[in-house]
Amino acid sequence: MKKLWNTRKNQKNKKQMKWNFLGLIAICLILVSCGAKKRTSDKAILKNATSNKVLRHYNRTQPHFETINARLRGSYNDGYEEQSIGVSLRMKKDEVIWISATFAGLIPVAKLMVTPDRVQFYEKINNQFFDGDFSLLSKWLGTEVDFEKLQNLLIGKAIYDPQKKEFHLADLDKGYLLNAQIPPVNESLLIDKNTFRILSQQLISLEENKAVSVFYPEYSRINYFFFPKKINIAVKKNSEEAEINIDFRSFEINQAVKFPFEMPVGYKEIHLR
Repeated sequence: MKKLWNTRKNQKNKKQMKWNFLGLIAICLILVSCGAKKRTSDKAILKNATSNKVLRHYNRTQPHFETINARLRGSYNDGYEEQSIGVSLRMKKDEVIWISATFAGLIPVAKLMVTPDRVQFYEKINNQFFDGDFSLLSKWLGTEVDFEKLQNLLIGKAIYDPQKKEFHLADLDKGYLLNAQIPPVNESLLIDKNTFRILSQQLISLEENKAVSVFYPEYSRINYFFFPKKINIAVKKNSEEAEINIDFRSFEINQAVKFPFEMPVGYKEIHLR
């Protein structure tokens, strides 16, 4: 197991990065989004497009569901090592986000359960756990996070409610680019011209030199709505960079789901610095 995770000696941060991989896979599934079908024409659908018109069409495409049950393969690369792992994702709308990571599809290595007022997480590589509020997730992502923002990302909505911001619109060949520069975080959304689903979104904190970029190259259409199939995520903080790729293998909605979670005894608590 130690060989598999490629432990590097004399690097104080490598042990932390190993379980952060599991945390990032679990958390940055948060950066999942619905993609779009291939366009049959490069011609924009909207005439005299404005940011308000684009957002109205975007709102009409939001998927409706009660539960989600999905399996996926996640890969991680930070420039030093590259790993991949199987992940199960379950959700109950507005109530629970549950993620379980396994090695070889059989050996559980980490679990995450998020509710509107609580975050619970543990990993078995270094026997560590976290039980608290959203401060840990916010620290990992470099921006303020709550349950609604995580849920929005998982179903392909904008991280922050775009109705509460004034966006500047640019009509590009690839889609409608909406950009809002509201310090300390700048936000941009690239929306497909045919499906009006998000093709990419980016959050940048210039003051802290942090950025989270999410790209959505492929969608699945289920019950007349688009759901995520593939996601590419780039996380940058100062000179450190990491990439996460998500490939959904199965995806079901409105099925009965359970959320088994029991915090292990004897693990070391993760403290924020």
